[in-house]
Amino acid sequence: MKFALSNIAAVTAVVVGLGTAAAAQEYPYRDITTAVVWGAGGGTDSINRMIMAEMEKHLPVSINVINQTGGVAGSNGMVYVQNQPNDGYTLVGLSESNVTAAVQGGWDQKFDYWYPFIVGGSPDLISVPANSPYNTIEELVAAAKAAPGTIPAAASGAGSIHHLNLLAIEQGADATFKFVPYKGSAPGQEAAMAGEVALVVTSLAEQAALIKGGQLKPLAMLTPDSVEIAGMTVPSAFDSFDGLDKYLPLKQAIGFAVHNSADDAIKAKLGAAFEKAIASDVVADWATANNYDVGGQYGEEAQKLFETLEATFAYTLKDLGATTVDPMSLGITKP
Repeated sequence: MKFALSNIAAVTAVVVGLGTAAAAQEYPYRDITTAVVWGAGGGTDSINRMIMAEMEKHLPVSINVINQTGGVAGSNGMVYVQNQPNDGYTLVGLSESNVTAAVQGGWDQKFDYWYPFIVGGSPDLISVPANSPYNTIEELVAAAKAAPGTIPAAASGAGSIHHLNLLAIEQGADATFKFVPYKGSAPGQEAAMAGEVALVVTSLAEQAALIKGGQLKPLAMLTPDSVEIAGMTVPSAFDSFDGLDKYLPLKQAIGFAVHNSADDAIKAKLGAAFEKAIASDVVADWATANNYDVGGQYGEEAQKLFETLEATFAYTLKDLGATTVDPMSLGITKP
């Protein structure tokens, strides 16, 4: 009996020791999952898959990317990650469009719930199907004015930056389109090519291959500058509508985030891997090839940028009558 008891004590000691050793393991010691809140094939999805592949090179584990779409302004994905432990093993892949989830009733948190990492962004533009009768932004707007609310337009989900840019062009050009929401940029672009909608508002990075392939016809950049692509010049919508500068430009900030309540050591490990990834030739070449501007901000610097975006987007939506929750009630200060 004494032998048996001693054996049990020894086994217990080993089990306890293993548990202690596991608890003492440095982060990360198992694979990480990044849940992207927008659809597969879109800008946020593509950027996250690219940057996670680079960050893996500087971490001892793999990073798996999945998609958790739906809700208001990507709220389903954010709620999903919110409900996971704040241990750094579930990240959220997001964009500037997610800052509007709260004022649209899809989420009950300010964006400072997250500790974000910004990879970069790409400017938005308006394009139409290749066989569209519209060849200029002026022709498209004239048609919208002639039949208000009848021309279907895709611009991702409600509250996305693409939707905000559509609202802005409506206000700046005094025209009304029929907004048709989709679960991400890729489905919206596919809808335009299939003729389900008359126009699509997404980023240059997302549309570039389709423009070069002759599947989409670009009409105007929603930024002050024109762009050269596929041997053509895409003019700025600012050149056509004087009032547009009151609402535009609105800039992308795409990346990922961890719970802000996560341990500092977790944030530091992710930050170190992120810095090395951002500085790589792979990211630089990818950004050039895909029409992105690299950001590289994270932590407090990125939080300040998102705070500004949150305030700007929230009150822009409020002014346009597209909010269901008062930004002030959420503690979002008007810029």
